[in-house]
Formats: sequence, C-alpha cells, structure tokens
Amino acid sequence: MTRLVFLGPPGAGKGTQAKQFSVLCAVPHISTGDILRSAVSQGTELGKKAQLYMNAGELVPDVLILDLIRERLSSPDVSPGWLLDGFPRNVEQAIFLDTLLEEIGQPFECVVNLDVPDEVLVSRLVQRGLDEGRADDTEGTIRNRLEVYRQRTEPLIDFYRSRQQLVSIDGNQPIEVVTAELNKIVS
Repeated sequence: MTRLVFLGPPGAGKGTQAKQFSVLCAVPHISTGDILRSAVSQGTELGKKAQLYMNAGELVPDVLILDLIRERLSSPDVSPGWLLDGFPRNVEQAIFLDTLLEEIGQPFECVVNLDVPDEVLVSRLVQRGLDEGRADDTEGTIRNRLEVYRQRTEPLIDFYRSRQQLVSIDGNQPIEVVTAELNKIVS
C-alpha cells in the first residue's frame, strides 16, 4: 500500500511527482484543488458551500476543506492507497489528518518534502507563467506566495520531522531522478 503526503513550496514539483507516482503505484493522486473543483462541478453540498467562498475570492475555510478531505478519503478507490498533494497546509490540518486516518484505518507511510532553493522556484514559476499564460505568476506574486508558505506551511516540516515521519528529497534535480528517489522510499 502506498500512502504518501507531499510537502514543498509552490513550484517544487509536488503535483508533477504525485501525478507520475500515482500512475506508477496505481493509486489516486489527491489534490485539494482537484477536490474543490470536482465538488463544485458535481454540485455536492460541500461543493456548493465552497463555491460561495471561491466566487467571493476568499480562501475556503479549513472546516470545509477538512470535510472534503474526509469525504474523498472515504471513497472506495482509495483503499489501495493514495498520494496527498496540497494537504495538510498547517499543523492544525495535520492533526486533523492523523485523527481522520486513524478513524478510517489508513495510516500513511511518510511525508515527502521536496526541497528546492527559492531562486530556482521563482525561475520555474515565472517560466510556467510565461508558458501557460498565467498572469498571477509574476516574480512579486511568487515571492509573496513563498513567504506565505514559509509562515503557514513550513512549520509542518518540523512537525513531521520531530515525529520521524519526514523524508526530504532534493527537488532541484531532473524529474526522473526525483521519481527514482521516491521509488526507493516506498520499495
């Protein structure tokens, strides 16, 4: 069974690695963004609530995200395993995740932290913005997102490290090399 939590700053390659590894391990790649979009498009009760916040340009509150994660991790397709990308985002969410996984009997193997220097992240995200026409991927916006990450999400690294659940991988390598290192973790 493969159950991994992916951490790392924006642009570290979490989504890329989780998608590839999902295919390799034949388990769902679960991203909070995908969960939100799916719930909204399906018109579920949680999706309707989330849509109200999204339409107002506000962050979807933790309590709603937690309900969406609970719903998704209770789906039959996740019984062989899963890869969580973009959740948890803070220590409170990590504590919720521990409780939920204990309730549903799905402990994770480890938390993978993709470590990439800020200058590389900025360069990657600026390039992605140019390639994909993302107006919000300007250097100033990216540096702000990295600062928000450092304040809100980075404490998770210490949280999981103190529990001996963290494995850090140098994400500043070719995609195949990072995937090979991930493979070693679950082998």
